[in-house]
Amino acid sequence: MLDESLLDTPEALAEADRRALLRGAAEAGARVRTAARHAAEAGVHDLKPDGRPRAILTAGPGAAATCVADLLGTLAGATSPVTRLAPAGVAPAAGALRWELPGWAGSVDLLLITTPDGTEPGLALLAEQAYRRGCTVVAVAPAATPLTEAMHGNHGLFVPMATAPYDEDEALAASAPGVLWALLTPLLALLDRTGMLTAPPDAVEKIADRLDHIAERCGPAIATYSNPAKTLATELADSLPLIWTEGVSAGPAGRRFAAALAELSGRPALVAELPEALASYHALLAGRLAGSANPDDFFRDRVEETPALHARVVLLRDRPIGGLTAAPAARELALSHDTPISELEPEAGGELESLAELIAITDFAAVYLALASGA
Repeated sequence: MLDESLLDTPEALAEADRRALLRGAAEAGARVRTAARHAAEAGVHDLKPDGRPRAILTAGPGAAATCVADLLGTLAGATSPVTRLAPAGVAPAAGALRWELPGWAGSVDLLLITTPDGTEPGLALLAEQAYRRGCTVVAVAPAATPLTEAMHGNHGLFVPMATAPYDEDEALAASAPGVLWALLTPLLALLDRTGMLTAPPDAVEKIADRLDHIAERCGPAIATYSNPAKTLATELADSLPLIWTEGVSAGPAGRRFAAALAELSGRPALVAELPEALASYHALLAGRLAGSANPDDFFRDRVEETPALHARVVLLRDRPIGGLTAAPAARELALSHDTPISELEPEAGGELESLAELIAITDFAAVYLALASGA
């Protein structure tokens, strides 16, 4: 059950936030600026690449590294394919994970390594393998780790990850909202230099400004009725979120939200893109998870029963879309089955700013849901 009273008590939120998740979400803008400075100091802006890479390979553990790969693939579009190298191993532990380059990888490809840990032997071996194949290797990870030495030994470019004092517990660092931006920001600068996407320094600064703006709107001192993240958290209590996205940038934001709900609050969520979601989830909304389900015996005593889990549609749109849109059909389908719907749409701005806003609000919502439900 969700303790809604806790959401409007900043002191209680601070006491419940033993993992410093709210602080990580609030400091995302500062993390972007620090990461951009680290990239500049590492020489990213001075690079003079000889054309675009044929393909981009990404490797790293955890939800943040997966989201980085998803975002880069979306932003780069069709200019070069982005392939995430999934780890193999017997456990999700630093010493157990291994990564392998595909057989076709070679001197015209770029390998990006992202990790909030840096102690994974598998990543050091991957960097060495890439060097032998002639791949260009760039890594973003905490400084003074075994991966740092491996990168220098294999002539790769290493960018120190922008860390915070509360990241010292590595088990918690991977799930902190600010970690995504610490890993992603240097790579935005790098791919801007290669011409894979457009993310000049002024665009990165706008990302940081937008994240600061969302932190002000969604902070713990802002009451639920005017706080979009707290409102979304309360709406998702005892619900199965069906996250439907519309627009190119909203797709990775929705997948990030589902991952954050699972990792931070232990709640499942389903993600799909419109208009395909309308057909894929029509039967689900007509079944037992719909808001209109279980109409039998209204007067029976339910005090001792666990509340029924019902679906709730969360519609994420990356910006107001002119012309063709499936949003009206999505609303009609949900409401025709008495399924409530929540909507998030960013303020006007560029693609990177819109993406940052959607990620920031849903990150805050996942954190509030985790704290208020005791996860």
